[in-house]
Amino acid sequence: MTTVLIVLFWVSAGLIVFTHFLYPAVLWVLGFIGLGSAAGHRRRAAASRFPAAPGEELDLAAEDPLPTVSLVIAAYNEEAVIKAKVENARALDYPPELLEVIVASDGSTDRTVELAEAAGADLVLDLPRGGKLLAQNAAAGRARGEILAFSDANSTWENDALRELIRPFGDPEVGYVCGRVDFIGPTGGNLEGLYWSWEMKVRTLESDFAGVTAGNGAIYAVRSSAYLPLDASGSHDLSFPFLLAKSHLFSLYRPAARAAEKVVPDLEGELARKRRMMVGIWDIVVGEGMIDPRGYRLGYAFEIFSHRVTRYATPFLHLVAFATNAALLGQGAFWVVLFGLQVALLIAALIGRRAPLMPFRLARYYVMTTAAIALGLWDRWRQGPPGTWEKAEGTR
Repeated sequence: MTTVLIVLFWVSAGLIVFTHFLYPAVLWVLGFIGLGSAAGHRRRAAASRFPAAPGEELDLAAEDPLPTVSLVIAAYNEEAVIKAKVENARALDYPPELLEVIVASDGSTDRTVELAEAAGADLVLDLPRGGKLLAQNAAAGRARGEILAFSDANSTWENDALRELIRPFGDPEVGYVCGRVDFIGPTGGNLEGLYWSWEMKVRTLESDFAGVTAGNGAIYAVRSSAYLPLDASGSHDLSFPFLLAKSHLFSLYRPAARAAEKVVPDLEGELARKRRMMVGIWDIVVGEGMIDPRGYRLGYAFEIFSHRVTRYATPFLHLVAFATNAALLGQGAFWVVLFGLQVALLIAALIGRRAPLMPFRLARYYVMTTAAIALGLWDRWRQGPPGTWEKAEGTR
């Protein structure tokens, strides 16, 4: 029995350490020695598809015909930001005759539709309340663009973001591209911006190796011919990369395509946001087949199980590590020390509510965001699949 407990502890603890720390290092080593798929080469080749001489301005239209793009903005009661968002889209450095701006209002009860029309959106869909995915599906069904770009209503794109975002689609084997989102505003103890800085580094490594395992809602695009109308419980950010991988299309990260969003102002709000996001994880991982390795290239399967499946199992791995460690306390001082470290993490997270010191804030952020996964699954079990969506407070 003792041996079983020891094995369970080291497997669970090892997987936690691997998914958070060792996985990026392994990706870096694999990329350094050239064992990745062709994704990195495709990304670099596509990025240089429109060459410019040193010191000259890049003129994409002069080098290669630009595709038509439909920029879809799903919105629910976004009267505070929708006018500025449509104006931001209209001001992008992209030929206006090739850009279609679509606002899909998901049953808004405020002035979202009126303001979007007045701001110059090409198409405004006043839809019944059904959820973000259904609104995006409706917009995709009406869109005319060869490329479908998507953005949150509270995201602001840099002037050249769309041109940068669509560049990798010069390679016909690229199906999805996500850009970089920077979080702005007072954090109030929320370390989401710090987390995203780390996540973007990991995303770069994934993109160069076999393709990204997730995107973000602020700035991304998909080839219209590859668009998949997902159920209301799905998520473009999590579902498109792995589903397209099963169709042998690459999903890449383009950091030069940049957007900005307001960060959730405090950690409690971030916990609530992540908890809502995690409600659909079961449907995506199991229902949509993320956990099913069939169709994946070997490198991408490694990424999915290392970065996604194992990370979503982290709260349960922590419970196994804690319980088995507690059962092994009588086996010597070594196990007492390990147990003390786990308890210290929880105590540091409690202190982090009051203490502004970074180690305590990091502990609190980690414990709360890890707990959000379990809480989201609990909500899924109690309430069923997710459908409608709510804005995160303080991000508008």
